[in-house]
Amino acid sequence: EWSARSLESILGPNGYAVLRAYTGKQVLDLARSAQPDLVIVDIRLPDMSGADVCVQLLDDVRFNASTPIIITTSGPAERAQRLAAFEAGAWEFASQPLDGEVLLLKLDAFMRSKREADRLRSESLLDPVTGLYNMRGLVRRAREISAEAQRLHAPIACVAFAPVAETPELEERPLNGHTEQVIEYLGALIRRSGRVSDAIGRLGPTDFAIIAPSTAGDGAVRLVQRIQQTMDAEPAPIGDSAHKLRIRAGYCAVPDFSESTVDAVEMLLRATTALRYLRTDDSGAPIRAFEEVPAQSCL
Repeated sequence: EWSARSLESILGPNGYAVLRAYTGKQVLDLARSAQPDLVIVDIRLPDMSGADVCVQLLDDVRFNASTPIIITTSGPAERAQRLAAFEAGAWEFASQPLDGEVLLLKLDAFMRSKREADRLRSESLLDPVTGLYNMRGLVRRAREISAEAQRLHAPIACVAFAPVAETPELEERPLNGHTEQVIEYLGALIRRSGRVSDAIGRLGPTDFAIIAPSTAGDGAVRLVQRIQQTMDAEPAPIGDSAHKLRIRAGYCAVPDFSESTVDAVEMLLRATTALRYLRTDDSGAPIRAFEEVPAQSCL
């Protein structure tokens, strides 16, 4: 409490809004939900060490990896603690008593670095984890593919899909704690399964999309089936063992894009709507076309 108040008395008057957490679990939950610009965590917490918190945050795809993490200690700084902090990925290790002026200068430098990293990430077209397109890249490729399809009077299909654990012990908490392993596995698998002409990207933590030129509705279904067959042949490495995953997929396809009333970006949104509906559908269907989604579910 004393350490937290000391930090807050330095940060608050200098433009920082401070959110407090008292355990490692609270730090993890708050950092994921609030997406702070900076995390300062004590080396000793009631339930885990500050170094463990740092490792878990940097391993979590929901946390911005360019966010500076500072580990502090209210007692004398031991060399082993410093090494553990930096090995865990901390940007700084600070001990009491803090020099407020030095701390603020360091934070200013850290914030400049973070803002630049965030700017570069926002302008990038690629997802840093999988190497596939991010949403920005998918939108750009959708426009390029649709322009070509309109000129050729060709079909286009957009498919959105996500993995679901098939193993009973994982089904209770689908993919919890294994997100990074799963997306790396899927990213590599989809790159091998897709065609060179397809635009493949990551929509969210475990959601992916494919914009497939020269592909009608039946071709979209076959595309999903081909990915599922590859996944069946190559189970996902989750934890210390391999597990089979199945995918749920929604798609939107038009046979002649020159006659379509929607653009490819809207088709991508419709495919994600169909996927979202499947998550609440009790029929157990693995794939659904946007046209099969009830109108009230599209609102």
